[in-house]
Amino acid sequence: MSAVEPASPVAAVRAVLPSLTPAAQAIARIILDDPGLVVRSTITEFSAVSGTSEATIVRTARALGFAGYSQMRFALAAAVAKEPERLVPGDLGPDDPLTDVIAKVARAESDALADTAAQLDPEQLGRVVSAIAAARRVDVYGVAASGLVAADMSQKLLRIGLSSHPFSDAHLALTSAALLKDGDVVVAISCSGETPDVLVPARTAAEAGAAVVAITNNPRSSLAELADHTLVSAGRETAFRPGALASRISQLLIVDCIFVGLAQRTYDRADAAIRATREATDRYRAR
Repeated sequence: MSAVEPASPVAAVRAVLPSLTPAAQAIARIILDDPGLVVRSTITEFSAVSGTSEATIVRTARALGFAGYSQMRFALAAAVAKEPERLVPGDLGPDDPLTDVIAKVARAESDALADTAAQLDPEQLGRVVSAIAAARRVDVYGVAASGLVAADMSQKLLRIGLSSHPFSDAHLALTSAALLKDGDVVVAISCSGETPDVLVPARTAAEAGAAVVAITNNPRSSLAELADHTLVSAGRETAFRPGALASRISQLLIVDCIFVGLAQRTYDRADAAIRATREATDRYRAR
């Protein structure tokens, strides 16, 4: 990542967290837990609070995509000034009343959608739409919660007349991947970008000549490095909202954007396919 997305520096820090060294991860977690602390602290003060050297802090800031500590501090200050309530820690607790659960879950999902939209590159999205629109076949890989997103994407593509198959089993995904060729597309969905059941079939598909599209929270992951096109989702993991919940809603947003882009790009074919499938289901219900 060459630069942290200025619209959401906290989301960008969270995205690359798994790829950082242990020392950098410790500093990044402090930033995520209380970004206002960085805003209020000089590098000397932050060094004392974090128990790390100033040199380590500067290296971490650069690893996060900033030129240095000052740039990171200014970016976080701008974020705090713009949306201070989003940067106040507010994880769900075991004794929270359901009214708070509703509010906090709704806010977390709203934030995930906003962060994903802010860092979703329209040009990259356009290239993904072009690749899928021209594909002979589109296979979608994902396991667990990402497998549900893969199934959702595949049925959406099928609805507009594109040949698509979802795979949540690694062996079947590998079977699919080995038979792909140039002109085919694989969409590989993994929050971490390191899930072997997705990563290995995606690599096999790339070796067979297929184009690989990655949907992942981590733009520095092995999957992102392998992919021809990467779309970055956002979502914060908490005690009561593990990664599967945090990432699902933002992954679905990306899938919906791809779907709408494809429907626009292939309007005549998509419109005819939607009409045909609607008529078929209407006849079934009228039996």
